Amino acid sequence: MSDVQQTNLIEVRHRLSDDDREAALSVLDRTQRLFAEFNGTMREAYDAMTAQTPVADGVDLERVENADVKGWWVRPESALSGRAILFLHGGAFVLGSATAYRGFASQIAVRAGMDTFVLDYPLAPEHPFPAAHDAAIEALRWMAKSGIRDIALVGDSAGAGLALGVLGADGGRSLNVACVAAFSPWLDLALTGSSSRSEATHDPVLTLPILANAAAAYLGSADPADRRASPLYDVPEHLPPIALQVGTDELLFDDARRYAATAAQRGNSVQLEIYEGLHHVFQRSTRELASARYALDQIAGFILRCGSAIA
Repeated sequence: MSDVQQTNLIEVRHRLSDDDREAALSVLDRTQRLFAEFNGTMREAYDAMTAQTPVADGVDLERVENADVKGWWVRPESALSGRAILFLHGGAFVLGSATAYRGFASQIAVRAGMDTFVLDYPLAPEHPFPAAHDAAIEALRWMAKSGIRDIALVGDSAGAGLALGVLGADGGRSLNVACVAAFSPWLDLALTGSSSRSEATHDPVLTLPILANAAAAYLGSADPADRRASPLYDVPEHLPPIALQVGTDELLFDDARRYAATAAQRGNSVQLEIYEGLHHVFQRSTRELASARYALDQIAGFILRCGSAIA
């Protein structure tokens, strides 16, 4: 592990152990076989892959479906009062569901000791931009109206982009956002990052055509530089504390690095963790990867520290 600290930015690099290198290859091989052999739709295959993250022991699951939101509460035993996590799932805006993500969300919920709501936002192309963004805003309002004074926004991939995209000029203070944790965030739907364009990037999960097609399905005729879709293009000056985690083997590697640098330059507090040799949203593999468990421990600690700072 190596640390680099600049004004407002702390960057930490984690080396990959030999054991985790072998385990990661096994995870990726299994995932590729799942998609190749799956008899069903792409959305069903993605949910089957995501649902492999186990639901943590000691949590209650509660389905919510009302006029404001749809999703699942994941409630650990003895959760902190007045605080909660809003989890926004990934899937490139076209895949993913709250049901499939309950396991991943539960792994964060138990570590932080906080009730976690996993939002089912509408997917593209049936519901194009800004439907997902608007649903995330509505979920935050719903949680704030219910009396939750301290909301940690957490998301992976496209969900991480949504989490940062809902932060307006006030940094989400009017929506009770205390901090944001983003796993492998997709922050530039124009795909201008050098890591997404370089032949030196060997992403074992995503390809440029996959991302480009998903961006087109979500955006429709909208501008990819719209802050609500691509937060990288308009980073506010008054953000809550932000933690970003990304693997070096990602097309989206530079999305995280560029956002961290810009946010810090504008006076915001940013923590960037770079995991060498790891793939897109490796944190889901809590059974197989010590790095995944460690990364989630780090995010839980970050969330708890943010709450303590504003209490």
